Formats: sequence, C-alpha cells, structure tokens
Amino acid sequence: MTQKRYAIFISLIVALGGFLLGFDSAVISGATPFYRETFGLNTGSMLIGFSVSSLILGAIMGNIIAGRLADHFGRRKILKVTAVLFALSAVITALSTNIGVFLFARILGGLGVGMAILVAPMYIAEIAPRKMRGRLVTFNQLNIVLGISIAYFSNYFFQQIIADPDLKWRVMLGVEAVPALLYLALLFFVPRSPRWLMQKGLDAEAMGVLTRVNGDTNAPVVFREIEKSLSEEVNKDKARWSEVFSSRMKTVLIIGFGIAFFQQITGINAIFYYAPMIFEMAGGGKDAAFLQAAILGVTNVAMTVVAMFLIDRLGRKPLLYAGATGICISLAIVGFSFFNAKYTIDDQSMEELIAEVNEMQAAPHHLENIIKLNQLKNVAFENEVAYFSQVKERVGQDTYNSFKEIILKHSIAINSIWVLVGLIMFVASFAISMGPVMWTLLSEIFPNKLRGLAISIMGFWNSIVSFSVATVFPVQLENLGSATTYLIYSFFGLMTLLFVWRFVPETKGKSLEELEYKLIK
Repeated sequence: MTQKRYAIFISLIVALGGFLLGFDSAVISGATPFYRETFGLNTGSMLIGFSVSSLILGAIMGNIIAGRLADHFGRRKILKVTAVLFALSAVITALSTNIGVFLFARILGGLGVGMAILVAPMYIAEIAPRKMRGRLVTFNQLNIVLGISIAYFSNYFFQQIIADPDLKWRVMLGVEAVPALLYLALLFFVPRSPRWLMQKGLDAEAMGVLTRVNGDTNAPVVFREIEKSLSEEVNKDKARWSEVFSSRMKTVLIIGFGIAFFQQITGINAIFYYAPMIFEMAGGGKDAAFLQAAILGVTNVAMTVVAMFLIDRLGRKPLLYAGATGICISLAIVGFSFFNAKYTIDDQSMEELIAEVNEMQAAPHHLENIIKLNQLKNVAFENEVAYFSQVKERVGQDTYNSFKEIILKHSIAINSIWVLVGLIMFVASFAISMGPVMWTLLSEIFPNKLRGLAISIMGFWNSIVSFSVATVFPVQLENLGSATTYLIYSFFGLMTLLFVWRFVPETKGKSLEELEYKLIK
C-alpha cells in the first residue's frame, strides 16, 4: 500500500467515528413515536424532549473530558472507548424496560459522541501528510452528515418491514451496535498518533508511523517539526480563562458566542431529531414521513459537499448571508403553511380514522374514546392548539398520546408539499452555511495561544443551546402550535442575517496573524 493510500485508509477508519456520531444523533427521530407509547410518555412533555436531547447532555460531558483523556491515554485508545460506548448505548437502549434505563443509555452514547467529535479529527490532523490534511480532516464532517442520512434510511427500512411498534424502535436503535463493533475491530489496524507517541518519549514507534505515512525522505523532516513544536509548547505559557475573557478579546467573543448561538437557535437539531414527527403533523402517513425525513438526510450530505467546495472560493460571509436568508424564508414557508391549515373531522375522515384504529388492533377503550370525536364532527378549526385541546378533552390523555398523529392525519387540510419544500430548503441553507462555516470561523478568529481553550468554550456554549432547543421543541409544538414554533425559528434566521452583517468579518484569504491584528485590540 502506498503512503497516500495508507493515510487515506487510516483516516477513513477513524472517520467512522463521525459516522456513528451522526447516526446516533439522527436515529432517535424514527424511534420517538414508538418508545413514547412503550414508556407511556405524554405527547408534548418535557420528558420526550429530554429523552432526545439527553444525548447532547452526555456529549457535553464527553467534550469536557475528551482532551485530557486523549492526552493521557492516547487518541487511539479513546477512540476505542467511544466505539464501546456507542455499542453499549445501542444495546442498552434497545433492551430498556423503563425510561430511566433508556435515558442512562442515551447519556452513555452522548459521552461517545462528545469524545468522538473532538478526538477523531484531532487524530486525523496529527497523522495526515501536510498536503492532504485539510481534505482528510473533512472526511470526519462528511461522515457525520452521511451517518445522519443513513440513520433516516435505516429508520425507513425498519418502519417498512417490522409490524410490532415496540420491536420497531428497539431494532432502530439497537442496529447501531453493528457498525460500532466494526469500528472497534478496525481501530486495531490503526497506529497510535505519532505526536502523542513523541509526547510520551516513544520516538522510535513515532518515526515508524511517520515513515509509513510520509515516506523515508519526509519522515525525518516531519519528526523534527513535531519535536520543535512540542519543545515550544513546553516553554509556552498555558492559555488562561482570564485571557479569553479579557477586554481586548471583546470583538472575537461577540463573534464566537454569537455564531455558536445562532447556529443552533434556528432549530436545526429540532428538525433532525423530530423530522418524521414533523412530516406526520403535516398530514402524511408514517411511511411517507420516514421517506421525507430520508430526503432531508440526502440534502444535508449533498449541500455539505457543496459547502466544502465553495467556502474558500466564495468566502465565509457570502455563504452565511445566503444560508441565513434561506433559513429565514424556508421556516417562514413552513410556519405559514401550518398557519393556513384547517382541522375538520367529517363523516369520511371519521370512518377512515376508525378503520385505521381497528386495523391496528387497539385496545377497546381506545376505540371507544376515538368514537367520541363524533362530537367534533364538521366543526372547522383554524388553530392547531385549540383543535387538539378539544380532541384531548374528548378522547383523554392516554388515547391522545397513542393516536394524536393518526387523528391529525385524518383531520388536517394543509399544503404538505410546501412543508416538504420549506424543510428541504432549510436543511440545504444550514448545510451550506452555519453547519461548516461556524467551525471554520472559530478556528480563524481566535489567537494561536488561546485557540484551543476558546473553541472548547464556544463548543460547550453551542451544545448548551442545542440541548435547550431539542428539549423544549415538543413542548413548543404542543403549547404554541406548529405555526408559531416555526415562525419563531424563522425570526431567529432573520436575527442571524443581521448579526452576520453587523459583526462577522470576512476571513477568506487572510492569515491568522492578520486577523489577530485586526480583531484583537
């Protein structure tokens, strides 16, 4: 195997951590409606939101410990730990008999997510030849969006072939154990990071790895560069929190905290985590909803690839302008589609609803409660919240939890094509802008000495916002309605556009030193 192929081979293996990260993040979207029924969770409850966002909570903890563990035990060993965590999380969630065990397993998987998102690109950057580094590091980001897309297709597949709702969600979540164990096995073919080996005084092994990746001629040169860099780090003052938050950092902190906030507050993770549920609320059946969610995954992959080609050609700011504008318009389309929706139960829809509930072999009391919706027959509602308030009053909380989506499917009149178009446009706008550009900007605006600490702080803040959005999203839908929820996110898209115009500089083509001189007073 040539040196170039070997570097690509190693990077592809390590980037599988990104695939598992993306898969774990998105697979929950298909399982939620089914485990909600198994565990008896109320529709629109905070507990449903937490069962989804608990992964992010674990990821925050993983972020905090990843750097130190990777420095102490080595990058490869920590990547093996993430593979084990992903596998354990998948198996335990699939076998969960109560919501407590389920949440524990999700947080466990989140630990793997938090460590993989930092350690995988770190390892690739440390082992990749200089000329290939940028391209090989992007393997990880590409694998993340690929993992999200495959999760949607996996959910759609199991939605089609498994009839039992309780088994359905267990298989959806449990299947991740297969690629996780494959990842663990493949990591045994990956060498230890040469930079870490030299930190630990294992110079001979480090030189062997560098030779396999860079060749006999270049390996000594790279070895000396790492040696010099490590020597300078020993003699260099460590970054302090007080320096990050000093007055001279005011401008870059506004940019950093702002871009990390707006990346998540526009609701991207809410859309990814709840995609099938959103499409069901637009009146589609479960099969159609899962297929439409898969279309979002494909869009995400395609536009991420486009962004990789455009970010250095067009620049960061044009992509952010285009993305924020697209986010604002697309979510307004979705919001107004729900705003113009009508909710009515007539003779035909009542007949179809009862037939579907009978087909599902629901408990007799559920059917009795559904029949009580005859009291609302031919009453037209223009407000989603008001309509479901009346529905809940008639059928009771238990039946409402189990059959809300089915009742909605047979009573809503909405232009579902516009909902699909709006959400595809939203995902495309995010994937070409806020998704990849945020991390590029953060790596450019902070000075060399403080970059690592500052990016960790911004990543932590970004995760907190993401956790909050994913947790409250079901509650927003239940209490504010779909129209208001999406219009709020559309408003945040407009705020993103104004923020980019007012605060974010163009960093394309500028050296890190030039940006430091310009932004840090």
